[in-house]
Amino acid sequence: MTCPLCLNKVIKKYHQDKLRDYWQCQKCLLVFIKPECHLSSQQEKSIYDLHQNNPDDKGYRRFLNKLLVPLAKKLTPDAQGLDFGSGPGPAIFVIMNEQGVSVENYDVFYANKPELLKKAYDFITCTEVVEHLYHPHEVFSQLSAMLKSGGLLGIMTKRVINQEKFDNWHYKNDPTHVCFYSDETFEFIAEYWGFYLEVISSDTVILQKPLLSQASF
Repeated sequence: MTCPLCLNKVIKKYHQDKLRDYWQCQKCLLVFIKPECHLSSQQEKSIYDLHQNNPDDKGYRRFLNKLLVPLAKKLTPDAQGLDFGSGPGPAIFVIMNEQGVSVENYDVFYANKPELLKKAYDFITCTEVVEHLYHPHEVFSQLSAMLKSGGLLGIMTKRVINQEKFDNWHYKNDPTHVCFYSDETFEFIAEYWGFYLEVISSDTVILQKPLLSQASF
């Protein structure tokens, strides 16, 4: 068995419940489930179809603003972005467009436009997405390559704290959640892919790609 994030093979059992076993990589500390426990694409989509990601929902807007407000402060007026994993209701597209910020939507189920993955962006948002990734190493490599020099990657996902809290953690019970990240995991991601890491809150981080002039030193 190999860690789907860092590809390390030193893995230990982390937790077990009635539905699944959870394993932890001893290098990047990602907690994950084995591929044989992954849902099919049809099963995944049937669950996502139930999501109510309505941009008119004030509560949902407040939730997204935990990322969008600090992210917007870092953007230039002409910034162009991508909402990666935009879901059935592309709320970030609506909210950012209201502020005059250009955003494209990409989602493998609801906005499957692979041509968008060949473009370069000033920022990319991933809200409640990375916990669903079956192949996070490939996706983080792809996202890093899509960001311009100095570009921003904004991520929202609830974080693992410890084994004791994991036992009663509701977040693990969603069958579409297959990868769980801790602060240490994001520190690994930042170091491995060469980002600067800013922890915004308990479920929000912003990773920044260095400017070319900075990356050369």
